[in-house]
Amino acid sequence: MSRAHLNDLPRLHNAAWPGVVGKGEGSEPPIDLDTMLDLTAAAEVDGVKFDGVDLFLFSPHVDINASDDDLKRLADRVRARGLVIGSVVAPVWPPTGGGSALDPGEGRSRFLDQVRKGCRIAKKLRELGVRPYGIVRIDSASGVADWAVDPEGNQQRIAETFKAAAKIARDHGERLAAEGEICWGGMHSWRKMVDLLERVGEPETLGFQADMAHTLLYTLGENAPEDRILPLDFDWSDAATLDDALRTLTRALRPWTIDFHVAQNDATVYGSGSHDHTGRHCLANDPKGKLDIPRHAGFWLRDENGAPIHQFEHICWDGCMFPNSTMTDPRTWNDVLAAMIAVRDAHGSVSPGSA
Repeated sequence: MSRAHLNDLPRLHNAAWPGVVGKGEGSEPPIDLDTMLDLTAAAEVDGVKFDGVDLFLFSPHVDINASDDDLKRLADRVRARGLVIGSVVAPVWPPTGGGSALDPGEGRSRFLDQVRKGCRIAKKLRELGVRPYGIVRIDSASGVADWAVDPEGNQQRIAETFKAAAKIARDHGERLAAEGEICWGGMHSWRKMVDLLERVGEPETLGFQADMAHTLLYTLGENAPEDRILPLDFDWSDAATLDDALRTLTRALRPWTIDFHVAQNDATVYGSGSHDHTGRHCLANDPKGKLDIPRHAGFWLRDENGAPIHQFEHICWDGCMFPNSTMTDPRTWNDVLAAMIAVRDAHGSVSPGSA
C-alpha cells in the first residue's frame, strides 16, 4: 500500500482483451497476451501497481478449448508477473464458435457450449489458485435488428438461454455477468436490460456488468430512442442534468451489478476493425471524454445515500479500439492506472489488517 493511497480495495485490474478486440481482419495485428501482461505488470503510479488482469477466452490469448496443462502454463505466466486473474469473457458469438441467444435451436446450443467451456476454464483457474475472484462475462450475441423482428418473443428466448446458462455457471460454482452494450439485442437499453435480468430472475447467479463507457450511451437512447434519458441535443456542459440521468440509470441497474468496468467515453459511436460499430471507449485522459471518471464511478460504487457499497472485490479498466502504437506505449497504462487509483481513492477501502 502506498502512503499516498491508503485504500487497497477493490483490487485494480487491467483488461487484456484490447490486444485482441478490433484487431486482425484487415486491421492491425493482435497484441499477444505476454505483451499485454508485461505492459500491465510494468505500470506503476506512486508505488501502486495493477493487481491483476481480466481475460478474453479466445485465441490468440486463451483458447476456449485449452487443456488443463495449457491453463496451468497460463496461471504460471500470470503469477510470474505478480498478477492474478479476475473476470473472463466467454466467446459466445457465432463468429467465435458460439450462437445467438435468441435462437432456441442450434444457436442456443452453441451459445451454451461456449458458456460451459468458459465456466470450466474459470473454475480450473480458481483451482490453480490464480483466480481469487471474478465472473464469466456474456451477452446475447444477437443484433438489435434481429431482436426487433419479434421484441417480446426474442426477449423471452434470450431470457430462457440466459437461465440455462445460469444453471451451467451454478454447476461450476461460477457467476455470469451480462454486459450492457447498445449493440446487443435485448440488452440495448437500460430498461430492456433490467427487463431481461428480471425475466431470468436469478440475481445470485446472473447479474449485470456495468461499463462506464457503454452505460453512458444508454442515457442517449442509442438503438432505443424510447428509453433515452438525456434530452435531445443535450448540452454536455450541463453537469447537473448529466448527473440526474446517471442517477436514473444507476438506480435501476446498480442492484443487479456484480462486475464493474472503469472507462471513458466521448459520447460517440466509433471503433475499428470488425468492431467498427461497437467500439465506444476513449483514453482515460482524453479531453473529449464526457465522464468525470472518479466522480461518476461513484454513481455505481455508492448507494443512494452516498455510502460505499463495497460489493466488488476488483474493478477493471476497459478500453478497446486503440492503435497498437498507443497500446504498446507504457504511458498509456500509467494513465489508466492513475485513473483506477483515483476511483479507488474516492470509493474504496482498506483491507483488514492493512491499516
